[in-house]
Amino acid sequence: MNSLRNTVSKSLVLSPLILCGALLLSACASDPGVSRAGIYDPKEESNRMVHGFNKDVDKYLFSPASNGYGSLFPKPVRRGFSNFADHLSLPNDVVNHTLQGDLEEATGSAFRFVVNTIFGLAGFIDTATAMDIPRDDTDFGETLTVWGVQEGAYVELPFFGPSTSRDSVGLVTDIILNPFVVVFRNPTQYVGAAAYVVDRMGDRYDYDTSIDSILYDSADSYAQARIIYLQNRRHQLGVAGEETYVDPEFDPYEDPYDDF
Repeated sequence: MNSLRNTVSKSLVLSPLILCGALLLSACASDPGVSRAGIYDPKEESNRMVHGFNKDVDKYLFSPASNGYGSLFPKPVRRGFSNFADHLSLPNDVVNHTLQGDLEEATGSAFRFVVNTIFGLAGFIDTATAMDIPRDDTDFGETLTVWGVQEGAYVELPFFGPSTSRDSVGLVTDIILNPFVVVFRNPTQYVGAAAYVVDRMGDRYDYDTSIDSILYDSADSYAQARIIYLQNRRHQLGVAGEETYVDPEFDPYEDPYDDF
């Protein structure tokens, strides 16, 4: 019990420092002069190298593992694992909605967590949705957006894929502030990470054709993945339609090196 109290106390002390550090990193990573309507990719060369690494990981490891997972477990079982992963991320939703000043959604996320924990077999069954308790998914990247932090440069992260400077800081902060990481000790604190990986494997299996068309059928998979990510993320964050960058001349199946 003392160990648990010490861990929680340390987390309460470190949390403000983490939040301040996240703001500082985001401010440094963002370029105030860059319009959110365009693509700011000053590290494109290194990003493309990471993209190539991620494609190799997908081709030789993640895609085969996902196919095995999907073949082994029927869809209802995969749905249960996905529900469980979503359930474990609800405490982060509570934290981020609170930081965004949306106490109504924070309360709703907390209530949804309690309902699915008690009546949904620890989250494997989405009882809350059946009871008309919707989920408003959020993250620290969205929290930074609410706080006025700019999108910053486009970034491709190893293993995690497309992101931005702001969302990269948000991802790290979400991991650090995750109550399951802060409160629980080994091996329980890794349950959330394992659930996340399994959930992503299920998504990779379910959307296999679409993902393969982006990664392996397009002449420039990096450019296509970048545009798709930025469009979807900006739409998720509520960017107006005219502010979302769409290159009318971009053809994902056109070889970018034809002119050389």
